[in-house]
Amino acid sequence: MNTPQRSRVARGRLYLIPSLLGVVPPETVLPRRTIEIARGLAHFVVETPKAARQFLKTLAPDRALQSIALGELNEHTPADRVTELLAPALSGDDLGLISDAGCPGVADPGAALVAAAHRHGISVVPLVGPSAVLLALMASGMNGQSFAFHGYLPVKSTPRAAALRELDQAIARTGATQLFIETPYRNDALVDAILLACHPNLRFCIAVDLTLQTEQVQNRTIAEWRAAPRPLLDRRPAIFLLGAP
Repeated sequence: MNTPQRSRVARGRLYLIPSLLGVVPPETVLPRRTIEIARGLAHFVVETPKAARQFLKTLAPDRALQSIALGELNEHTPADRVTELLAPALSGDDLGLISDAGCPGVADPGAALVAAAHRHGISVVPLVGPSAVLLALMASGMNGQSFAFHGYLPVKSTPRAAALRELDQAIARTGATQLFIETPYRNDALVDAILLACHPNLRFCIAVDLTLQTEQVQNRTIAEWRAAPRPLLDRRPAIFLLGAP
């Protein structure tokens, strides 16, 4: 007599849900499908619970916020904890991944969860929404065929200047656009360092408050920036780009 086999629980899906880049009505930057899927989920993995709750509240979810389960994944999460965060999907429930701003997995610790989902046979579904990196590149007029994103440059002046010189050399060697970010309260110090360290013929683009009513994108040569008034950057989210003349 054959012993009945236990049926395998179907895996849930992992939805990658782009968050807002600032305080705007979600429907102005997110497609209806993204909003509707996020509204219906009961389980999320998020970078910061407070920011995620604020975002989910703007979507008018189908259930009370207090009943939505939020697992936390950020730079402090131990690597051996990541798979545990997939428990809802492994048990058959759909799961959403939300970063603090923009697209999960892009300049974001969520990539570790996505990699774990692939290892465990969980379908990964990327949803459409704003990415500050891509929006800045689109609006810069710089090389969009070849580019590199570097995250944060060093904070201390000497290694930061060295990093900027390396980016300058990479542009001369490859023509690739170089993108990076800074903590908003250090934006002005970073711009000072760029104007001091980089070749005057390089293009330098500042993209600030993307998708917001105060959005500004300006592209000039380093030499032109040295002579021009700067936008007010203190405590405003910005993407910085360096590119070939």
